Amino acid sequence: MADAHDYALELLDISCTFRARNEPANRYTAVAETSLRVRAGEFVSVVGPTGCGKSTLLNVGAGLLQPSSGEVKVFGQPLQGINTRAGYMFQSEALMPWRSALANVMLGLQYRGVPQEEARAQAEQWLARVGLTGFGDRYPHQLSGGMRKRTALAQVLALDPDIILMDEPFSALDVQTRQLMENEVLALWAAKKKAVLFITHDLDEAIAMSDRVVVLSAGPATHPIGEFVIDLARPRDVADVRTHPRFVELHTQIWNVLRDEVLKGYAQQLKKAA
Repeated sequence: MADAHDYALELLDISCTFRARNEPANRYTAVAETSLRVRAGEFVSVVGPTGCGKSTLLNVGAGLLQPSSGEVKVFGQPLQGINTRAGYMFQSEALMPWRSALANVMLGLQYRGVPQEEARAQAEQWLARVGLTGFGDRYPHQLSGGMRKRTALAQVLALDPDIILMDEPFSALDVQTRQLMENEVLALWAAKKKAVLFITHDLDEAIAMSDRVVVLSAGPATHPIGEFVIDLARPRDVADVRTHPRFVELHTQIWNVLRDEVLKGYAQQLKKAA
């Protein structure tokens, strides 16, 4: 059993209950008594049906959302306010359209008080590491979707966070660009072994990238219903590893747990739309 100090992030018995906007008396429990731990240097993916509370848990871990009950610990210490040891890569575009790629990557460093020239040098180094040398003067609208994701990744990694939180960061990309970005993230992660909590709808992506995959139930009152150690050798190529017999075996095991929850989640979405 791991010592408490081995964990970079702990979500302990987290519940999140919300009031309906137009009916304050009505409450909705998105997440119920959920515990999730990520060890230092571990890559953990969370999968589950649409609307099951995956992003809610990520926001709790980032300190952007206060849970209704439960506790968050960061390297053994209770989290108070924003998780300053975490970097957050959002699903939607988080780049400022009026700033160049270089200026976007510099932004967090500037907020931290890093001198201008040093911030510029660090930002240029990170743009180079994600394959964007020579594109620093481009604005977001001048970059492809994959280039914008690379810029956002550089923006997060430039701050050298101990924990990286990623909310379906590649869901809008085409398959080829997505696989390039997945391999890029794995290479950068392998170099520094940060703790990663990765939210995805894509079970193939979760298995290909992770050390461990956690499956959440359909909402309401989401909770973990399965946890799987991904014992595929590293380093991995996310395309090649999908043909490995153990990958297929793991996919079958996890999908057997996930399938009914996806169907429940789909039925709930249809009911809401009716």
